[in-house]
Amino acid sequence: MQELLTFVARSLVEHPDQVVVTETEGPEAIILELHVAEDDMGKVIGKQGRIARAIRTVIKAATAKNAKPVFVEIQE
Repeated sequence: MQELLTFVARSLVEHPDQVVVTETEGPEAIILELHVAEDDMGKVIGKQGRIARAIRTVIKAATAKNAKPVFVEIQE
């Protein structure tokens, strides 16, 4: 899932080399943290969070068969 999130984020931003995705696996869930350049934050979040919501929906659909839920957090 880390690769999918990286691909989606890199296609949205102007500085794709600064996209970093870290995966943290806990006992009940997997958390994917997305770090982008400060200038690209608005492009990843979108108006009223629509793009961020769409990214989360794509990741959730791709991981539907996993035993653990996957959450996407966008970090500054």
